[in-house]
Amino acid sequence: MTDRSRLHIAIQKSGRLSDQSRDLLKGAGLRVQGAKNALTARAENFPLDLMFVRDDDIPTFVADGVCELGICGQNVLEEYALGFASPRFETVASLGFGRCSLKIAAPEGMAYETAMLAGQRIATSYPRLTQRFLAERGIEAEIVTMKGAVELAPRLGIAKFVCDLVSTGATLEANGLAAVETVFASEAVLVRTLKPVAPALAERATALMTRINGVIATAESKYIVLNATEESLAEIARILPGAEAPTVIPLAGRPGHYAVQAVCQESVFWETLEKLKAAGASAILVMPIEKMML
Repeated sequence: MTDRSRLHIAIQKSGRLSDQSRDLLKGAGLRVQGAKNALTARAENFPLDLMFVRDDDIPTFVADGVCELGICGQNVLEEYALGFASPRFETVASLGFGRCSLKIAAPEGMAYETAMLAGQRIATSYPRLTQRFLAERGIEAEIVTMKGAVELAPRLGIAKFVCDLVSTGATLEANGLAAVETVFASEAVLVRTLKPVAPALAERATALMTRINGVIATAESKYIVLNATEESLAEIARILPGAEAPTVIPLAGRPGHYAVQAVCQESVFWETLEKLKAAGASAILVMPIEKMML
């Protein structure tokens, strides 16, 4: 039995997504007890228990309310959700990691067109997503569900095409296949249950989500400080990437000159600094942001 006085979050037991999920929670200030290979762990400084499970079990844990929150790939969540008539959880944040794509792969060198899928056998571990893709295009094909090694299906004569997750495409290439069409683009997301939750737990979930949103916002954000003349302020404000209205402070003893401070929520490249300088900025400093609460 789980302790219902504490919040629960399900994350992948092992793999890159597991490591990135742990890093995210660490960035949110959580100190987690427990060995890496354990099935559960407890946060020392927040009323939160972590449950380490298979990625395709995370939607069930969240949907059934065993865990109030979960971190999982959209591909797994969407495949699960397509099996039900109504939503069983909601996505509350896109996390910016774990990006991959579910793609149709065809024999290498084929002059592929979507219509070629008609009447063919397609091997996949994502039959519902594949079926939706075909239905949206009015194509009838036979879907062969496999739990793994999908890329071997053509070589074994099981199917001519496959629909599989692609990151670099190296595995497909090694098996004489090439990704030819995207079925579903995915990244890791934070989801929460739609089951009724006690008010105290709901407050804790909101507090944790606020921290996580702060970590996400901080990932690419930078704090920029620069000096500018009055006539250059408008152009500098326009150039600052992803910034809201900057803070403008008069410089003591220098009439018509200002210090400008801004949080930029997009990457700041050298090209951006060159544009700022050309617009009249000087003494430009770009600094990382350790924490941010939105």
